Amino acid sequence: MKDAGIRLTSEHPEADVRHIVRGIVRRGLKPARSKTSISLRVDADVLEWFKRQGPGYQTRINAVLRAFKESST
Repeated sequence: MKDAGIRLTSEHPEADVRHIVRGIVRRGLKPARSKTSISLRVDADVLEWFKRQGPGYQTRINAVLRAFKESST
């Protein structure tokens, strides 16, 4: 379907990245194994965007990375 064919309503609004990430995080993932502390360099604007989403930004970054990993296999 092309974007022009999509009708947005209050019942079916445009997808928001925050809702997508929440869906990834809340879809029933098993409790995470222990985490490994690393040093990771990311672009400043990317980090600031995650931080602006509120507390738990590191968990959201992990969820996005996990979703990418799972979609790549």
